[in-house]
Amino acid sequence: MTTDIGIIGTGSALPDRVVTNAEIAPAAGVDAAWIERKTGIRARRRAAAGQATSNLAAIAADRALLAAGLSPDDVDHVVVATSTPDHPQPATASLVQHLIGARSASAADVNAVCSGFVYALAMAEGLLHARGGGHALVIGADIYSRILDPRDRKTAILFGDGAGAVVLGPVPAGGGVIGTRLRGHGAEHELIGVRAGGSRLPASVRSVLDGEHFFRMDGRGVREFVNGHVPGAITAALREGGVPAGAVDHFVPHQANGVMLRELAGAIDLPNARLHLTVGEFGNTGAASVPITLDAAHRSGALRPGDVVLLAGFGGGMNLGVSLCRWTAPPPRPAARTGKHADALSHR
Repeated sequence: MTTDIGIIGTGSALPDRVVTNAEIAPAAGVDAAWIERKTGIRARRRAAAGQATSNLAAIAADRALLAAGLSPDDVDHVVVATSTPDHPQPATASLVQHLIGARSASAADVNAVCSGFVYALAMAEGLLHARGGGHALVIGADIYSRILDPRDRKTAILFGDGAGAVVLGPVPAGGGVIGTRLRGHGAEHELIGVRAGGSRLPASVRSVLDGEHFFRMDGRGVREFVNGHVPGAITAALREGGVPAGAVDHFVPHQANGVMLRELAGAIDLPNARLHLTVGEFGNTGAASVPITLDAAHRSGALRPGDVVLLAGFGGGMNLGVSLCRWTAPPPRPAARTGKHADALSHR
């Protein structure tokens, strides 16, 4: 049995409700055209009142398992990357494991904010290597709409809700994950965050009245961080993986801001890589943005066996994650609106 581990199925889940720029612009004190000009975002999705992060994650997981031709009983590990969990504890992954019926799987969350999916991918790959095989569900899921201040134009205009998932498993020799580079820059942790609700500033009437439970971000500082650190991290990952820049076929970055991503792609020497963007339709979906975009690329037929795919996550912490993969997933099946359990899950 090969010990090479790769992606063998993808899936995603986006809420039905579409929120346009025109809907959110007045509260943020801007106009719709300004939002698109500054961010490249035209719309984003919003979770229904009865949907939690685990619900979207479970639907995405169902679809990824369907694409991989596996059942929940085939899953050994469920790893969920999220910074908007259902609640502080237990882990959202535990709810997902229960909802999809993965009765033999371990379950754990990873919180590396918007780079979380790449971190979770690396951790799940390590678990599978340690046991010499098996299968893992790696899910990125976030519902940022629940922690946004609609008056804050630095955040309210950017974020949407969604989930994306991949199934990791054994692949033919020479395929799958080539290498991953993870780096933390904790000295800059104050650029992004939610101040209240933890052990440092527990929830109270005062913390709620002061708006300390809203997500806040220093947009200029984040852009400087991305421009200053991401190109170098990608160059280092390519060098460590022994992959020439010209051999990269696809670039799937965290969907932070469409304008910023086009600038970033221009600053990175990937001459033959196709840049994949979903930010215009779905906004910034946090840890879900990389797997949602990867699933969209796969289902469009853009990813072919043997293609080299570069995944890059960056965000709160501040954290960076870069993963290189040689594509191994089979051609996508016709997209279904729901997986086996999705109708039952969507309103739990």
